[in-house]
Amino acid sequence: MTQSAGKIRWQAILAFGLVYVLWGSTYLGIRIAVENIPPLMMGGTRFLASGAIMLAWRAATGSPIRVSARDLLRLTVIGVLLLCVGNVGLGWAETMIPSGLAALLIAITPIWFLLLEHFSRRGDHISRSGIVGIVMGLTGVVVLIWPDLTGAVHVGRMQLLGAAVLMVSSFAWAGGSVLSKRWHIAVDPYTASGWEMITAGAINLALSLAVGDLHRTVWARNSVWAIVYLVIAGSMIGFTAYVWLLRNVPTPKVATYAYVNPIVAVFLGWLVLGEKITPYIAAFTSASSERRLWCSPAARPGPRVGCGFRRRS
Repeated sequence: MTQSAGKIRWQAILAFGLVYVLWGSTYLGIRIAVENIPPLMMGGTRFLASGAIMLAWRAATGSPIRVSARDLLRLTVIGVLLLCVGNVGLGWAETMIPSGLAALLIAITPIWFLLLEHFSRRGDHISRSGIVGIVMGLTGVVVLIWPDLTGAVHVGRMQLLGAAVLMVSSFAWAGGSVLSKRWHIAVDPYTASGWEMITAGAINLALSLAVGDLHRTVWARNSVWAIVYLVIAGSMIGFTAYVWLLRNVPTPKVATYAYVNPIVAVFLGWLVLGEKITPYIAAFTSASSERRLWCSPAARPGPRVGCGFRRRS
C-alpha cells in the first residue's frame, strides 16, 4: 500500500465513522427541531447557515469557491434532491412518526442505490442476492408499520403517510447521491457541499416563507439548539464527510451508513425522548446491522461489484 493509498484509507475510515455516528444522532436533532420549527423553515435556516459558514471558511483559507454556471446548476440539482426533498422530507415525516422508526425506514435507501445503479449503468444487473435483499427490505418496511396500521385508524394513517414520505425522500437522496458520484464537478468536496447547502437552504427558506411558516415558527430554546447541532454535526461535518466519501469510495459502500444510523437513532430516541422500542423495532435494528455486512462488497468476494450486483461478461 502506497503512502497516498494509506492516507486515503484512514481518511475513509474517519469519514465513515463521522457519517455513521453523527448522522445517527441527527434524527434526534431533527425530531426536537420540528417540535417548534416547521421542516421547511428548519431546512432553510440550517442549510443556509452551514453553507455560508463552509464557503466563508474555504475563502478565508485561500481556497477558490467560484464555480462555473454549469457546475452551479448541477450542485443545485444535487442539493435539491439531497437537502430539499431528502432531508426536509425526513423532517416532515418525523412530525408524524418517532425518530428511531424514521431511521429504520430510511434503511431502505441502499435498495434505491441498487436500483438506480442498475438502471443507470450499462452492463450491470442485479444479482439473485440483490433481489433477495430488495424483497427483504420492502418486507421490513411493512413489518415496521404493520402494528400501527392494524391499530387505531388515525394513527395508522399518519404512520402510513410518514412512511410514504420517507420512501420518496430516501429515493430522492439516493438519486442525488448517484448524480453527485457521476457528475464530475471541478471543485473540492468542501466547496461542493457548501454550494449544495446554500442553494438548497435558499430554496427551502423561500418555500417556507411562501407557505407562511414564519407565523407558525416558535424559536424555542431546545429547537434552536437542535438546529445549531444540526448545522455543525449534521451539515458541516457529517454532510461534508458524506460528499467526500461519494467521491472516493464506491457508492454501495457509502450507502451502508443507512444500516448503522438506525442503531444510534433508536438508542438516542429511547434515551432522550423516551420513544418506545417495540419488538418489531428491536428485531429490525438487529437485522440492519447484519444487512450492512451483506451489502459491503468487501464481505462478499467473487464477481459481484457493489451491493448485490453482478457484472455481465
